[in-house]
Amino acid sequence: MSVQYKLIHCNINGKEVEKMVDVRASLTDMLRNEYRLTSVKKGCEVGECGACNVLINGEAFNSCIYLAVWAEGKKIETLEGLLSPDGSLSDVQQAFVEESAIQCGFCTPGFIMTTVEILNAKKLYTDEELRKLLSGHLCRCTGYENILRAVKKVMYRRLGKEIDF
Repeated sequence: MSVQYKLIHCNINGKEVEKMVDVRASLTDMLRNEYRLTSVKKGCEVGECGACNVLINGEAFNSCIYLAVWAEGKKIETLEGLLSPDGSLSDVQQAFVEESAIQCGFCTPGFIMTTVEILNAKKLYTDEELRKLLSGHLCRCTGYENILRAVKKVMYRRLGKEIDF
C-alpha cells in the first residue's frame, strides 16, 4: 500500500503555513507532530471527549476526526494562539484560572476553545444552554461547575452585565 501526500496551505494561530501531509493524518496529528502545538490533546481519538478541540474558521471542531488535508485554506486556532504577544492570558484563560476550572488540565484547552466560540456569539446564555454547548467535553476532575462559572464570568463581563452567581 502506498502512502499519498498532499501539500496544504492554511493559517495556524495567525501564521500562514504550508506542509506536505499524509492524506490519512488527522488535524490533531499535524498540529502536534508538525507544529508542536501540544495544547491539542489526544484523548479518545473518536470525537467524543473534546480534548483535541480547535477552532476552524471560528467554529469548534474535534481535530482528531478532522483530516489535516481538510484544513486547506482554513484558519486554525489553538490555545497557543490565544496568548497575547506579551505572553499574557486571554480573558477566557484568566477566568479559568480565577475560577479554579483547571485541575489536571488535560481537558482544559478544548473547553477553552469551545468557550471562545460560544462567547464570540455575543449572546447571554442560560446555565442550561451553556451546559448543552459545553456537553461535547469530558472532564474527570473538576465536576464542571467551576468551568461553567468561568464561562459565565467572561460572558457577563463581555456583555457588560452584572455577574449572576
